[in-house]
Amino acid sequence: MPPKRVAAVKTRAPPKRKMAEELKPGEVMTDTGKKQWKIGKPIGKGGFGLLYLADENSAKAVGNWASYVIKVEPSDNGPLFSELKFYMRAAKPELIQNWISSRKLNYLGVPKYWGSGLYDKGGKSYRFMVMDRFGSDLQKIFEQNHKIFPQKFVLQLGLRLIDILEYIHDHEYVHGDIKASNLLLSYKNPNEVYLVDYGLAYRYCPEGVHKEYKEDPKRCHDGTLEFTSTDAHKGAAASRRGDLEILGYCMLQWLSGRLPWEDNLKDANYVRDEKLKYREDLPSLMEKCFPCKNKPAELSKYFEDVISLGYKDRPQYQRLRDILKQGLKSIGCVDDGVLLLGASSNGDAPTTSKQQKRCASKLNDDLEGSTSDSELKGGKRPRKSPKAKRPSARKNLKKAEMVEMGTQTSPVLAAPGKRKHLSKY
Repeated sequence: MPPKRVAAVKTRAPPKRKMAEELKPGEVMTDTGKKQWKIGKPIGKGGFGLLYLADENSAKAVGNWASYVIKVEPSDNGPLFSELKFYMRAAKPELIQNWISSRKLNYLGVPKYWGSGLYDKGGKSYRFMVMDRFGSDLQKIFEQNHKIFPQKFVLQLGLRLIDILEYIHDHEYVHGDIKASNLLLSYKNPNEVYLVDYGLAYRYCPEGVHKEYKEDPKRCHDGTLEFTSTDAHKGAAASRRGDLEILGYCMLQWLSGRLPWEDNLKDANYVRDEKLKYREDLPSLMEKCFPCKNKPAELSKYFEDVISLGYKDRPQYQRLRDILKQGLKSIGCVDDGVLLLGASSNGDAPTTSKQQKRCASKLNDDLEGSTSDSELKGGKRPRKSPKAKRPSARKNLKKAEMVEMGTQTSPVLAAPGKRKHLSKY
């Protein structure tokens, strides 16, 4: 008898998400706490939701300088609902402020949750969430500066992110998708950076009980492929050590300009295997990323510490901070809270004085282990004649400028001429 034909199994396609329809400025939304919020013009679109300027309801229209945004999507979509669970549990303003006070921090780069609710319009239901407004994301700035960040900036950014991760980890969550495009400058203070987008946030330790390690082929490679952790590549749920591994890959890219596996991102298994290979041979990883430069010893020590963690281990956050602070000390810097990078999210960079430009230009000259174009080609660095101007430490970086935002001022690497940045949030 011929073998019986196996009936094809019908699989249900995932539900199609609807795009949010644009709402008119001036509409008022009431959150679950009965507080009213008025929306302004739309300023961004992400996935299937829209972002609007917003402010507390009043007779005035919402202007361009509003301090809040409202994220809106159709209520039967899922991404915002997933984020809301994190924000409502872990991002209430009083929780964040208590943490800042108890740890004696200047700020914490976790967005504050101000309210949420449902809004009905024309027979359609929308879910909304009110958040602080932010400026440019670091990915745009990274690309504008030829994919390189100064060492001081990277180490200080790493310190701020360790603060953030310690907070969300101690509130039972991991982020799972740390990257430059999810790091936003404060709208008012360019020395502050915030980690956003908690759509992949995972509650790894509900009610204090850590989830067990379990590999699931259906979940392999979750996150952003070039940065995601080796646990995620194997299909295991996100963990604290995974977040710190992701941060390590980010710092490695920001300092060197490129990760070794970026040449074949179409092959997820190749990326996984490369990461596993280099975990066993960190010197080769440093040599691959920094062939013509001094290797940042603090990055090797950071990876050694993270790789030694067990799946359920609580990281020694202060030890990781000390490693990065030692890196700052090795280049003659301290963690002064002043970032060497910033951006104007509201129009053109202002004109700067000659003194400001000289100070900002010096920042490029001080990049640790930088090389000239001739060195990259295998030639020797030309000697500086007594009358010649000192060459820029990195020719592919554009000239540094000083950008002022409100009353705060920060050195910034910026493209020459006029440039505008739109707020992401």
